[in-house]
Amino acid sequence: MREMRASKASAGSDSSSDRRRSYRVQITMPVLVRGKNGEVPFTEEGLTVSVNAHGCMVRLAAKLVRGQELAIVNPKTVEELPCIVTFIGQKDSGKTEVGLEFIEPSPLFWRITFPSADWDPSERKNHTTPSTRALPKR
Repeated sequence: MREMRASKASAGSDSSSDRRRSYRVQITMPVLVRGKNGEVPFTEEGLTVSVNAHGCMVRLAAKLVRGQELAIVNPKTVEELPCIVTFIGQKDSGKTEVGLEFIEPSPLFWRITFPSADWDPSERKNHTTPSTRALPKR
């Protein structure tokens, strides 16, 4: 099963520049990215680093630029959405972390449930092991 972690700016930070529009969930999901390098169309399979209702961070080998228009495809549903490159990270092992933003928010694109707006990560239950006490006799 995939490990999911959610993150949002800390509750103590009220600066609008620190607040996120939606939670990022750290999850690896397969995607297809389609676009053009110049006049040459390309399609690349990639894996997300994180997703949210507004887009994702994905590692890609394609040479992209900020502001470039692409399409992202969820291969499980074959749903395709237009998006824009908003971030280009450092290149590592031939791939670059690329931030993609949907043209319009689409929380259902990922087919996962995002934490509610009032969710506090500090209140998350810690993993516990099953109790070792004896079960009641029937």
